Amino acid sequence: MTLINKIKNREARIGVIGLGYVGLPLAMEFTRAGFHVTGIDIDTEKVEKLSRGENYIPDVNDSDLTQAIEANRFSATSDFSVIEELDAVSICVPTPLNKQKNPDISFINNVVNEFKKYVHGDMLIILESTTYPGTTRELILPELEGKGLTVGRDFFLCFSPERIDPGNTEFGTANTPKVLGGVTEKCGEMGTALYDTIVSQVVRVSSPEAAEMVKLLENTFRAINIGLANEVAIMCEKLGVDVWEVIDAAATKPFGFMKFTPGPGLGGHCIPIDPHYLSWKLKALDYDARFIQLAGEINTAMPRHVVNLVRDGLNRHEKSIKGSEILVIGVAYKKNVDDVREAPALDVMKLLQHDGAAISFFDPHISQVRLNGETMTGHESLSRDLLNKADAVIIITDHDDIDYQLISTESGLIIDTRNVIDENCSTVIRLGVGNHV
Repeated sequence: MTLINKIKNREARIGVIGLGYVGLPLAMEFTRAGFHVTGIDIDTEKVEKLSRGENYIPDVNDSDLTQAIEANRFSATSDFSVIEELDAVSICVPTPLNKQKNPDISFINNVVNEFKKYVHGDMLIILESTTYPGTTRELILPELEGKGLTVGRDFFLCFSPERIDPGNTEFGTANTPKVLGGVTEKCGEMGTALYDTIVSQVVRVSSPEAAEMVKLLENTFRAINIGLANEVAIMCEKLGVDVWEVIDAAATKPFGFMKFTPGPGLGGHCIPIDPHYLSWKLKALDYDARFIQLAGEINTAMPRHVVNLVRDGLNRHEKSIKGSEILVIGVAYKKNVDDVREAPALDVMKLLQHDGAAISFFDPHISQVRLNGETMTGHESLSRDLLNKADAVIIITDHDDIDYQLISTESGLIIDTRNVIDENCSTVIRLGVGNHV
């Protein structure tokens, strides 16, 4: 039976490499569509948890995982040799930055080195990991063709960028359009046939390079506009204007404006990282991506700006940062998730520690963080005594399940970077607001 018929009949055996925030939800969608899915991950702890039916991704329902295992539609392993038995594989491994802020594609390289040992004819391979334009064709294609297989005939290779938004209850894998570009027309047709089984819409583009660029454009657009919102916030502070009022008013325009809000800095696995992939690639082509560089400078400087707001507030209370007890509210990179990757709260905490402050934190979704090489355990609950004791309280992440009224009434000094404290509160300094207490 040909691969296309196996896909249509739900008889294709699917593999997902990388069982994190992207890979595990994708695997569950394939099982829901009736496929048998094998998840592959080098993290044996993840494999063991999944094999026991233990879910660790908030965007995956526990019952979906349990049902998939009980129905024998999902299994997990760290053994790449299972690729020999698979018909289609999606690669969803991390693509972070190295210390020099350059792309770290070692995870993709490691997967390809293992994958090529077991690749076979009539097989579909789709890379989902965010990367620079040219990765699929320049890095993966030569390795697979080196096995004597011809792309578009013996195997099919595509790029389809992940569009996962952790914590988003409205849009997930199934109802978010899937961009896909194949190395050949036949590759694109095969990739579309597979993803048509699990998503509401597949958006075909002409090449993997175009698909790779789509992802980078999406997150560069966000990074630049957040950078603009952050700079406007600083402008408003200097002008004595309320940036939140300005943004809300501008957002009433039904055309030509898209609402972005300021904050303490960028976090997560996409927005702080993806623009650097594009900037790095363009440098190799002797071009400076100036918007990306400027937005990066502004966004990177926001944690220091937050610390300056803390310093200003403490000074007005005749206190210094050194020796002050500072309580950080929310350390996740965004609201209602348990992820601290690139979280601006960690940068703020490091800066405050460097300036001599005594730091503690409360986050209902996160119990521990690593800070300056050491593990810090957060407070289990938010209490009146805890707030009274703090010289300053900084709201970094605006989780829904935080008692902001308690913070408002029991804190002597609040630095609000998310506009969640009522403007009439007499003890608050709000990011982007010119008339401070």
